[in-house]
Amino acid sequence: MPDVSGESLGSGLPQIPERPNEIRRRLILWACLIATFMAAIESTIVATIIPTIVSDLGGFNLFTWVFTIYVLTQAVTIPVYGRLADLYGRKPVFFFGVSLFLAGTVLCGLSWDMPSLVVFRAIQGCGAGAIQPIAATVLGDIYKPSERGRVQGLVSSVFGVSAVIGPSLGAFLVQHVGWRAVFWVNIPFGIAAVVMIAVFLREKVERRSHRIDWAGSLLLLVGFGSLMLALVQGGTLGLATVVALAAAGVLALVALYLNERSVPEPMLPLELWRNRVIVVGSLGNFTSGAMMLGVSAFLPTYIQGAMGREAIVGGLVLGAMSVTWAPASFLAGRVMMRTSYRLVAILGALSLVAGCGILLALTPADGPWWAASGAFTIGIGMGFCSTVFIVSIQASVPWQQRGAATSSSMFMRFVGQAIGASGCGAVLNATMSRLDPGAVGAVDRLLDPATRSAMAPAELVHLTEVIAGSLHNAYLLATAFAALTLLIAWQMPARLRP
Repeated sequence: MPDVSGESLGSGLPQIPERPNEIRRRLILWACLIATFMAAIESTIVATIIPTIVSDLGGFNLFTWVFTIYVLTQAVTIPVYGRLADLYGRKPVFFFGVSLFLAGTVLCGLSWDMPSLVVFRAIQGCGAGAIQPIAATVLGDIYKPSERGRVQGLVSSVFGVSAVIGPSLGAFLVQHVGWRAVFWVNIPFGIAAVVMIAVFLREKVERRSHRIDWAGSLLLLVGFGSLMLALVQGGTLGLATVVALAAAGVLALVALYLNERSVPEPMLPLELWRNRVIVVGSLGNFTSGAMMLGVSAFLPTYIQGAMGREAIVGGLVLGAMSVTWAPASFLAGRVMMRTSYRLVAILGALSLVAGCGILLALTPADGPWWAASGAFTIGIGMGFCSTVFIVSIQASVPWQQRGAATSSSMFMRFVGQAIGASGCGAVLNATMSRLDPGAVGAVDRLLDPATRSAMAPAELVHLTEVIAGSLHNAYLLATAFAALTLLIAWQMPARLRP
């Protein structure tokens, strides 16, 4: 295993990041946490205001693209930014990404119709692709492997805080200022992060000419972009369009593989995937990400539709996952110091399986507390898994590959989330169509408290059984992803630890 102190480089290049003193290191940590919060809150806060945006701008048929285009552009640019950070240093890539994100943020607040908002969200996503992975890479540079577990716990807590603050802040701003201010609220966070990184992070990167793999970048964007578009929007696009997108994606990825084998500085270094720790960590991020979003995307629907509770109850149940995620990340850092990456990964995966098992046993009569216990257990598993996978990956490569390795792992998590949400959604819709094709259109009434209370008792019981049974099958798929995570965790090399 290579030296991970940041001082020894496999290629011999003098790209040695200066080890900051404790004060500067804490300020850099805060800058990375602020940047991560800015990108994380973007999804939760926008979800709150989308009905207001649609009522103002119109274009209801395009509103799903407000979310989809952001996820797509963010995901497909992550590996590109990671490789550029290895070639030119973390700071310039981070500055570019935050600047592009803030430019898109300003433009989103100036949107005049739904198509313009979708275009500006794409710009936002292209910038967001640099923020979280580069921030995580910077933290991997300035903290030793033995310290990264604690740091990842702080990063995880940021996601939990954003999940809680985002909806409330969005609702407050819409009511008192207007929906455009919801986008602009991120501007001071971005400026603060850029200033702090500029002042306190010091890099020593050898200034030499690089041959940028533009062909690889383009093929990567086309390949994964086409496949993710076909996956995420497969239900709304025609069969011919989905097949064409999938074929284009596969051909682009084959061409990418051939290209990366021949260029001197590939955008996606293939040797990373010969590293067992990277393969295990990336695949683990993929399956755990699929499980997590497959659960979280539909758990509030179960609370509202099957149990008949208010929307706020569904939010609180899902929040149980965020409550345990951060403490579990801190605990994972301590456990892996005394044991091994493998044990922590297995414990986390077992918690994922146990949490999904609780949700599989869920019935409408059980109530929100039983559902919250499942989310609570899954949060523990995600805290363990997300921490051990990223820490082990960053510890397995030298400085000049850490950006690509971190970004590749995060990219796999995004792809997994897209597959988890779309896969569980497909199972949900297919089961509902099999149980009662007419119920698909009637579920909207089940989710609205006013129309639900006006339903005939027999119809209410029938629709409740349909949606509960359909969500049960969706959670079967989520459980399968959790079981795959456990199998992958067993493949982590034994006795490795920070």
